[in-house]
Amino acid sequence: MEVHLASWWAQFLEASDSYDRAYLCEGLADLVGPHIAAPLLRREVKNAADAVIRHLERPGSEERAETAADATDRLARTLERIADRSTGSAIATDEAAIVLMALRGDYAEAATAAERLVGRAKLQRLFLTALRLERFDIPMAVRLLDGGQSPREAVRSGHLIGRYSWWPSWLLRVVTERALAGTLDEETVAALDKCAYAELSPIQANVARKLLSGNDRLIDTAANRLTDLGEPDAAARLREGDLTAVALAARLVST
Repeated sequence: MEVHLASWWAQFLEASDSYDRAYLCEGLADLVGPHIAAPLLRREVKNAADAVIRHLERPGSEERAETAADATDRLARTLERIADRSTGSAIATDEAAIVLMALRGDYAEAATAAERLVGRAKLQRLFLTALRLERFDIPMAVRLLDGGQSPREAVRSGHLIGRYSWWPSWLLRVVTERALAGTLDEETVAALDKCAYAELSPIQANVARKLLSGNDRLIDTAANRLTDLGEPDAAARLREGDLTAVALAARLVST
């Protein structure tokens, strides 16, 4: 199975200044921990993870910081000793080494190493949740990632859509289609927001959706209608693809 580079996973962390390190560390340890075959090593990994997580939950505590550092160093020395004694049939330490990466804050590298072991889907959701972004559409971000968009693009679109979850369902379908097509940006959202405030009837909303989808025949009809009703500027904007004219056109075409 092809895995993503650490630079790919790092894009998640770059999308938020306040991602939850404790949650991310705990999640990686929980996903990888059960794959550590040796019981004693698995226990030491868990003890180290617990110490680091407690420190991350209260980073201002010097005592917790020292405990976390000691536990991480002890785990690293244990893995070194096992590696020195290994003759090819000794305890496997690859899984424990992945958790150690996470405990040291190398989350992107740990995700790359863990992807083949635990699967991309679980790691993606973990990283998305750890961002702790308000009004963030995680399911949409997952769909975008599955569709081949980069984490940076998926997080940006998921955040945009999440901020406007109150929009009517017909408009959410439009914005979802644009997000999946990779054509959603702040300017488009601002224009679509005017349609959300327009309080269109079901018939008008259907017309607006067709206009937004780029129906050339309907756009031409709507532009001619706007011109006939004394709105030549709006007609010109509509033909040029200006989304701010859609709500007005939908109202007038439907009357």
